[in-house]
Amino acid sequence: MILNVSGRTDIVAFYTPWFINRLKEGFVDVRNPFYPKLVNRIFFKDVDAIVFCTKNPLPIIPYLSEIDIPIIFQITLTPYHKDLEPKLPPKGKIIEGIKQISNIIPKEFLYVRYDPILINPTYTLNYHIKAFENLCCKLDGFVSQIVISFVDHYKNVENNSSSLQLKDITKEDLKIIGTYFSKIAKKHHMTVQTCAEKYDLHEYGFLKRDCVDFTTLFKLTGKTHFTKWKARNNSYCNCAKMIDIGAYNSCPHRCKYCYANFKEETIQNNLKQHDPNSSLLLGYIKNTDKVKILSDKRSHLYVE
Repeated sequence: MILNVSGRTDIVAFYTPWFINRLKEGFVDVRNPFYPKLVNRIFFKDVDAIVFCTKNPLPIIPYLSEIDIPIIFQITLTPYHKDLEPKLPPKGKIIEGIKQISNIIPKEFLYVRYDPILINPTYTLNYHIKAFENLCCKLDGFVSQIVISFVDHYKNVENNSSSLQLKDITKEDLKIIGTYFSKIAKKHHMTVQTCAEKYDLHEYGFLKRDCVDFTTLFKLTGKTHFTKWKARNNSYCNCAKMIDIGAYNSCPHRCKYCYANFKEETIQNNLKQHDPNSSLLLGYIKNTDKVKILSDKRSHLYVE
């Protein structure tokens, strides 16, 4: 079993004490976002690997030595300012955090995500090319893999359309991004690939690979029993199946292009429900909840 920590919210940035408490307790409870009365209980002894997805890895760095489960890090580092990312710490601090992690785990399990790419009157193609060059230059020798994707029109994106002022990405835009990004990445001893994208940039030098692929997982864990993730809204994703332990509408980053925060008015209320000592990220187990143990046996997930 692989844990995704987390695509639904930034657990590392805002909820590291809770996560470390769950590790010490030996299990974590996850409320099903589509069937709220169903709670899955996961024991860490059944976890083969953890995929940390975050925009700010700094809070968890002091605890990495306490985690004896294999780790993949995916750290998102984009070139946007406070207009689109109002709550992120300074990017320089995040870069220093990435460098620290690079000295703790093997580089083949560390990914930086330049994600998502959006184009508007402020963040032009030329802006992205210069920003990508600057990023790769600063991370040269510390990171060997860059993942990119393009902005999707999620509900939150539509709600912020007036401030985002998005320009449709054309074939010519893709050619320019593909050509320049490949050349820049190669110059700085990095590979570059897309993630769950309909756009194929392979012809420009991008790798044709998934961001959590089976080859990487075998190198990390020595195991081969993982299954393909069936993405709900993306037929282009062929990553291994992961179990997300986060909760939607609970990320204080409040990025304007975010897919996981789609009800702004509920975020503050959800934050009030967080208790670092609870088994759930938000709230507590109720008498009406049905708690099931989620395990991983014989190459497939089952509940008992």
